Amino acid sequence: MLTTIVVLSAILSAASASASTTSLSFTGLQSLVERRIPQHASSFNFDIINGTGDSFTVSDSSSEAGGINISCTTLSACARGLYTYCTEVGNVDIWWTGSRLHEIATPLPKVGAPIHGSSIVPWRYHFNTVTFGYTTAFWSFDKWELLLDWLALRGVNLPLAWVGYEKILIDVFHEVGLTDDEIFDFLSGPAFLPWNRFGNIQSSWGGSLPMQWVTDQFNLQKNQILPRMLELGITPILPAFTGFVPRAMTTHFPNASIVNGSQWTGFPTELTNDTFLEPFDPLFAQMQKSFILKQQAAYGNITHFYTLDQYNENNPFSGNLTYLSSIGSGTIASLRQADPDATWVLQSWLFFQGEDFWSLERIQAYLGSVPNDAMLILDLYAEAYPQWSRTNSYFGKPWVWCQLHDYGGNFGMEGNLHEITHGPVDALHVENGSMVGMGLTMEGQELGNEVVYDALLDQAWSEEPMDILKYVKKRAARRYTVESLPPAVNRAWEILGSTIYNNSDPTTQVTTRSVVEMSPGMGLSDSIFFIGINFTRVPYDTNTTIVPAIHLLLNASETTPSLGNNPEFVFDVTEVSRQLLANRFLDKYNDLIAVWNSTSTTSADILTLGSSMVAILEDLDALLYTNENYLFSTWIADAKQWGKGNASYESYLEYQARNQITLWGPTAGLIDDYAGKQWAGLVGEYYLKRWETRKWGEEEGEIWGTRGDVWQIVKRIVTLWT
Repeated sequence: MLTTIVVLSAILSAASASASTTSLSFTGLQSLVERRIPQHASSFNFDIINGTGDSFTVSDSSSEAGGINISCTTLSACARGLYTYCTEVGNVDIWWTGSRLHEIATPLPKVGAPIHGSSIVPWRYHFNTVTFGYTTAFWSFDKWELLLDWLALRGVNLPLAWVGYEKILIDVFHEVGLTDDEIFDFLSGPAFLPWNRFGNIQSSWGGSLPMQWVTDQFNLQKNQILPRMLELGITPILPAFTGFVPRAMTTHFPNASIVNGSQWTGFPTELTNDTFLEPFDPLFAQMQKSFILKQQAAYGNITHFYTLDQYNENNPFSGNLTYLSSIGSGTIASLRQADPDATWVLQSWLFFQGEDFWSLERIQAYLGSVPNDAMLILDLYAEAYPQWSRTNSYFGKPWVWCQLHDYGGNFGMEGNLHEITHGPVDALHVENGSMVGMGLTMEGQELGNEVVYDALLDQAWSEEPMDILKYVKKRAARRYTVESLPPAVNRAWEILGSTIYNNSDPTTQVTTRSVVEMSPGMGLSDSIFFIGINFTRVPYDTNTTIVPAIHLLLNASETTPSLGNNPEFVFDVTEVSRQLLANRFLDKYNDLIAVWNSTSTTSADILTLGSSMVAILEDLDALLYTNENYLFSTWIADAKQWGKGNASYESYLEYQARNQITLWGPTAGLIDDYAGKQWAGLVGEYYLKRWETRKWGEEEGEIWGTRGDVWQIVKRIVTLWT
């Protein structure tokens, strides 16, 4: 245990340099209050107190002017203290669908007895590398601003910060003599850059990456995202040089240790088989130092945490233990040559996805060559397939308990609230354990399951596992800001919290993908993703979960009409209705397959079921059009905004956006529909047409949303499909 404490102290010290410049400045938090609670901009007083870890105290001010005092050991703890006051005293919250903090009462409610809070872990983490493709690829700062406020208030203090990476990488490539043609032949399109960064793909993927994109993203990172993180007490994890390089490197450096990575996901060789400069080669250290120093020159010396994943869904060139050890030692040596306090942040996905290769002795050889105080491992899928338990807490390396949950930004209500409230607490108390954080690593930040993400970050501030049913009801009370919440709402969330959001089966513990989004064919209702994970099986009974929940929510809206003015309530009713239709579509699909396989099938039987499936998709599209959070047109508009009026550039960006959520790359049929979405317009103009014709449909022009009467549509859905 002493060794673990020493290692943890070293990692915390490594972050102190970046934190010290902002630890005494509350400008960022005051600005947050001005943004989100403008009518009380001068009513919150922040001050730093001595103490270890992240803790806060919220109390009533004794000054004549009144107000609320928030004392804390760190800026992050102060932000969490503000959030605790708003949620527990003010009964308001901030959501991915928008902030409702401004709805807090005037005058501000009194605290009464002071409220104390402490995090049970030093780090609260956010992001998966691929989230920067599936969710934030085309975001402008207005969306980043909401998310960064959400992160700060919930106490997140260690997120990934990938935006703008390519600018510095290009500069390093230029420095070693590569031409623009050689460099841009390697880089992929904006919607696919995370997988280029991972070394999975290369080449243009729909046209050469525009330099305007590179410059705009770099400016977004430098001028807006990183400054906002720092002023909110958030320590960014910045990229490092990974070793993935253009193929022309072998021509420029014929004697360098360069190997080709394995083919990824069956794509043609020209689109994958990335070239990898091995970390024990002196050229790797040279390029790493150049990258880190250029990054520091651009952003300042703001962090000592660097994300670096070399084997995401690609196995190493050799399984030799000495070779693996040299990869690890070479990598950390290169980082610490540039930054003596560097901490290598590694996603542990490789040990799960590539478990046939990664035996315990290979994992130990790879990790063991890195000092414990120089690494932080993200146990990416701990809620279902934890790797810390099979590796003896990563052989002493500090690690973070993470919830993955969502693949590709798919839509589907699912979660395991019991595991995400008990699992981290249990892991934290393992003898000689080395867990130092909790975090979210979903591939796509999908709005419908925000409850399971809220729960994990809230659990990071509770020593005991939270009571699930109490938690979901308390959350609903501040989510739906009405004077008196109808009992039907609590009953609905009791049902959802104890069933749909309490799934303990690891083979289905993933956001359920609907067959709506899949190319028509046989066997879709039992689609296995990999290693036994079922993507399309609904792990609950729709008739005893979704059906009573939607009836209860609809009844609540009738007894308390003011709920209809609450955006989160309307969103949740839409979400539950969406899930009902998705499940009913699966039911009809299964009926269709059964009839198709029957020896007594008639064409009338097929037509009847087909008509029902079409009707469901029509209702689904109409439902989604009623809510701004489900519009396909938003994804397209976000992409095109970066074109700034340049028609050809806008067309390129639109292609990127459409391609990712449909064909997923230049070659159809490999992982198409992996990032499918139930969005208005996409359902009606793409998925519906494809099901009607049983072949790829053709998209027809720009799709823009039109608002309708959500309650009329929901009542129709309840009448027809429950």
